[in-house]
This record gives sequence, C-alpha cells and structure tokens, in this order.
Amino acid sequence: MRILVINPNTTQSMTATIADAATRAAGRDTEILAVTSSMGPVSIEGYYDEVFAVPGLLLEVARAPAIGAKAAVIACFDDTGLDAARALADIPVIGICEAAVSATAFIAQKFTIVTTMERSRLPLEHLVQRYGMSCRCNVRAADIPVLSLEDPGSNARERLREEISLALKEDRAEAIVLGCAGMADLAAELRSEFGVPVVDGVAAAVKQAESLVSMGLSTAKRGAYATPLAKPYSGLLEAFRPDRLSGASGGGGDRDVLTISAHKATNAS
Repeated sequence: MRILVINPNTTQSMTATIADAATRAAGRDTEILAVTSSMGPVSIEGYYDEVFAVPGLLLEVARAPAIGAKAAVIACFDDTGLDAARALADIPVIGICEAAVSATAFIAQKFTIVTTMERSRLPLEHLVQRYGMSCRCNVRAADIPVLSLEDPGSNARERLREEISLALKEDRAEAIVLGCAGMADLAAELRSEFGVPVVDGVAAAVKQAESLVSMGLSTAKRGAYATPLAKPYSGLLEAFRPDRLSGASGGGGDRDVLTISAHKATNAS
C-alpha cells in the first residue's frame, strides 16, 4: 500500500527526517510518499502558524488519489488541519498527536508529551482533552524552536533531555511522547537512554494507517466529515473552493515527492 506523509511546514530537511522515521516503521509492503507543503510557514509554532499551514496541507491531501495513496498522515504534532483534511478526503487521514496518544495509552497509565515551544503547550493540552486522555497525560514544553532541533550548534537536544528527566521525576511519567515531528529521529536513542517507552507520533501514525487500510476502512462521509458543499470562495482563497480543490487532484506536474519503500528509495513517477 502507499501512504502519503505530509509535512505541513515548508522545511524540506524536516520532511527527510519524517520520511526516514515513517519508512522505518512501515511494513514490508508499504511505500511511503513524503511531501513538503508548497506554501505556509517554515515551522508551526502556535495557533497563527497553524492556520496558515492548512491551505498547503489541503493541496497535498487533494492530490492523494492521483498518486495512489490509500491513507494520509499529517506529520505535525498540532494535528494541523486534521478535521478539514478528513472532510476533504475519502481515505483515512491520521494525525500524529492522536496516533501517539492512542498508542501510548495501550502501554502506560501515566505519560507525558514533551513538545518544543511553550506557546504550543496549551494547544496540545486541548488536543489531549479532545482525545479523552487529560487524566492520564501531561504536556511539557522544552521551550526550544522547532528548527533548532536540526541545528547541531543549538542546545535543543540537551533541553529536550532535561525536560524528559523532569517529566519522569515530577510527573511520574511511565512513558514519554515526543511532541514534534522533528524529533522523530530521536525516539530509539531516548528510549535506550531513559529506559522507558518513548513514542514517536510519525511511526505510530504509519502503523495505524496501515491497520485501517488493511481492515478496509475509510473516512465516514456523513455528519462531521461529510464532503464539503460546493460554494463560491472569494479572493485569494478562490482556488480552495471545495469542488475545485477536489478536482485538482489529477495534476501532479513536476511536484517533488520523496518516495521510499522499506527496502529502497526511488524517484516518484
């Protein structure tokens, strides 16, 4: 099966990190197609960035049928645009926060999400509440910019480790959830270092996407996730008119898609 993994920010190097984590988690017969949003912020840190990341995200979701994707993963821990993407798509769409929290609940009674910026902490607390886990899950912020995780000269990874230590001591956390897709490459290392389960949402989302596809399930199209009604959209958002956006899925053009299977890397056709 093909799974579309969308980085809703515009930083290509972060997409490469996400693609690697997704590939390592994927089953033998799963192909990962990782894409970077063509518009929006370079990182998503708080409510304002999140809003302007959604249009680019939806453009990629709309292309899913054209590239044969059976499911899509939104690789931002804010679950950016998740409900809108599910309304637009027929295929399952998985957010990495919901996937990570759900997976961790199977293996720990008490756990902590460690995210990047303080401004992201409250939005994640709202998500945890939405997913019914507020009595079991704390949220901490290491107060590090997202892109500092890719800067070898920053102290981002040290700050992350410090916050994990505090979560284990003060929250009595039994497991840690990494609250940013840019942390995906650290899960195995931190698991070994701290001796507790450390859950990466990208990996969790890929496995849950595979499960839904294998069970033959798709997104419900009645009620909340019903296909958007066709209606005029004005100004800069005219191209996002629901019927027009859905119709855009046939055109891939020369769009760069990072296509990776569990065993080899190839260029997307």
